[in-house]
Order: sequence, then structure tokens, then C-alpha cells
Amino acid sequence: MVIDVHCHAWPDRIAERAMSGRNPELPRQGDGTLGGLRSAIAAGGVDQAVVLGIADDPRHVDGVNRFVSSCKAQGFLGFGTVHPGLSVEENLASLHRNDVRGVKLHTLYQGFALNEPRMYELYEAFGSDIAVIMHVGSGGDAAANQRGTPAMVRDIVRTFPELRLVCCHFGGYHQLDDAEAELLGLDVYLETSWPPALATLAPSRVRDIISKHGSDRIVFGSDWPMADPAAEIAAIRALGLSDDAVEDVLGRNFLRLLGHDVPSTATTRE
Repeated sequence: MVIDVHCHAWPDRIAERAMSGRNPELPRQGDGTLGGLRSAIAAGGVDQAVVLGIADDPRHVDGVNRFVSSCKAQGFLGFGTVHPGLSVEENLASLHRNDVRGVKLHTLYQGFALNEPRMYELYEAFGSDIAVIMHVGSGGDAAANQRGTPAMVRDIVRTFPELRLVCCHFGGYHQLDDAEAELLGLDVYLETSWPPALATLAPSRVRDIISKHGSDRIVFGSDWPMADPAAEIAAIRALGLSDDAVEDVLGRNFLRLLGHDVPSTATTRE
């Protein structure tokens, strides 16, 4: 089973506007709608896509979580949102009300640092019940790039050992030296997306990261619509990993992380 754990989509009426303000330097590989995502994963041989919701403003948390819940009803897997501008209780109530069991944290757009006390309160409240996928590394201005660093993740992992945590972009987008120094070997999942394409990284370096961290703690993500799932899967398969390791990375590891939280597939391959 191939699971793309890193996809972004918005309601049709706002998808174009939402995409226009995010990473304009990256070429788009889709329109940001659920229909576009469904077509992309079908073309790429992906069985299940994870739609990641992000609320830039606390006022939008519940609306984003309602949208994520609607994605789940259409066969996708959904990770919702929280915001430290709300209380822990308000955040958890929105997740529970919308039956959302995982969240995406994005320091570049949400304006907080991963190591703020109010975020630590949320990590503690999540325990092992709420899985977390977080952006780590650069992608914004100089100040934003320091709000989510590999060193912060290292401290989070050590402080909250029960937290089910996935770090996007191998744990450090354009901060890969730091990610290798701080995160390899820790009990955290690293995700493979590197827009505009994983192929822009040297395959030897990617193989070395996977070998040192363990192929059982790597999960596949494309970051659609900023990258093409088919091309990203091809890059994984071209690394020369064992068949078992490839299957682990492309889907089995994420299934193990989530346990029984995975719904029926969003598309079926021929």
C-alpha cells in the first residue's frame, strides 16, 4: 500500500487564493483541490493520501478541522490543525468535535516556534493520542526559518517520548546538516518530501540518511501540489533500497504509526 502522507488541499472556492500565498517560487503540480489531488494520486499509483489542514489564524481552526473531516468522509486520511492562539482545551475540543486524530504544525505560516511554552502544553495534552506531522526547517524569511529547527525537535522528542511525531523534509528543509546531526537515530519519523523534487538531493545522501536513521522510521510524502507524487515515488524506488525497505517507506511505516486510524483508500489502482 502506497500512502502519501504530505498533501495539501483546500475547498474548491478558495484553493487558488490559498495557493497563491504559499511558496510562490515553487512550480505547482496541481490546483490544490480534492479533485486535483485524487487525479494526482491515481496517476502516481498512490493508494491513500493524507490531507493536511493548516489554520494560519486561531479563528479558522474549527473551519479547517471541519474541512479535514469532510475529506475523511470522501475517503482521504485527514490531519487537522491547532493554534496556540487558542487554549489547549479549545484546540482539543475542535479535534474531538470533528473526529480528527492527527494535526499538522507549520511554523512558517502559523507564526509560532516549536519550542514555545504554549506549544509544549499542547504536546503534553496530545500524549500518544494525537499524532503530529510538523514542518521542520526553512522556506520563509530568516526569522521564520528559525521557528522550527532540528534542535527544537530533538528537545521535543526527548521531553515527550510518547508523542507520535513525523518531521517533514527529513527533519530539516534546507537545514539538512543540522537534521543529520540532531535527529538521526532518535525515536521520530522522518518524511521524504523535498520540493520541488526529492531528485534534487544526492541519492547517496538520501540512502545514507535512511541507513543511519532506520528504514522503519521513514515515511513517504510528496508535498503535493508543490511536487508530483509519481516522480517522488520513482525517486524512492531508484535509491536501491531493499524491497522490504521500499514497502516500509512507501506505506507500511505510516500504517504502523497510526495503528487502526486508516480509513478505506481514496483510490484503487488497476
